[in-house]
Amino acid sequence: MTHVEDELTSQPACWTRAAEEAGRHRDALPAPGERVAVVGCGTSYFMAQSAAALREGAGQGETDAFAASEFPHGRSYDRVVALTRSGTTTEVLDLLGRLKGTGTRTTAVTADPATPVMTAADDLVVLDFADERSVVQTRFATTALTLLRAHLGLHTDSVVADARTALATDLPRGLVDCAQFTFLGRGWTVGLANEAGLKMREASLSWTEAYPAMEYRHGPISITTAGTAAWMFGEAPEGLAEQVRATGGSWIAGGLDPLAELVRAQRLAVAVAAARGLDPDRPRHLTRSVILTPDAAETA
Repeated sequence: MTHVEDELTSQPACWTRAAEEAGRHRDALPAPGERVAVVGCGTSYFMAQSAAALREGAGQGETDAFAASEFPHGRSYDRVVALTRSGTTTEVLDLLGRLKGTGTRTTAVTADPATPVMTAADDLVVLDFADERSVVQTRFATTALTLLRAHLGLHTDSVVADARTALATDLPRGLVDCAQFTFLGRGWTVGLANEAGLKMREASLSWTEAYPAMEYRHGPISITTAGTAAWMFGEAPEGLAEQVRATGGSWIAGGLDPLAELVRAQRLAVAVAAARGLDPDRPRHLTRSVILTPDAAETA
């Protein structure tokens, strides 16, 4: 079993623990009414998108999501929450450093406190039980999002049950053989769709795309045909499933909690990698954390 397989199968237990610990981290996480930005890089950026949409949708306050490198420093926030598994990513540390002493409170959610992020952020939430050996993120990302869902009162035991179902049931027949995958979301699940696409690219070198579901009709559906698949995270717009099937493409309806659907997509990425003779623990051109030297940062 690869590291990523072992780690993705542990997610139900990690989610349960994160939900149980959410209350302990209440003071480090955004309070109702705060103006908040959630930031990250790669997978963490897509989890930030989902977390921001969930919080704002819950009426907790204006919440934005940014890639750490694209944070708008001219904009005022009460708190910035940085999601960083390694605690060493250059863009995140640079952002936290620039925010020191500005009056904006910063919180880092990390898997490893023995890293520079410990002193870079004002508050620290450590999810070391969800740390990973694999380059490809699975359980840390979903556990961090579960923590934030629980903090908002939006996590239930049924989410964990759905994750167990996602691990126990077979993937749709023929899905591994598809040549192209499109992931679709609405609201907070757009971030999950983006992450599913990234996971497929990282682990299996697949041609994948992700869109807000209503945007799929505005051009992207033109690539859909026999041998392609469109996977919906959450409730689909009326008529979209029929339109996809009419192209000859496969439609995958997300019947589980959308976060559990992401677990299914993670499993698909591993399965496609195996079918193509790839090692998902060693994705091409990737490292566990992007750490830029001064010379590299100047040319990036």
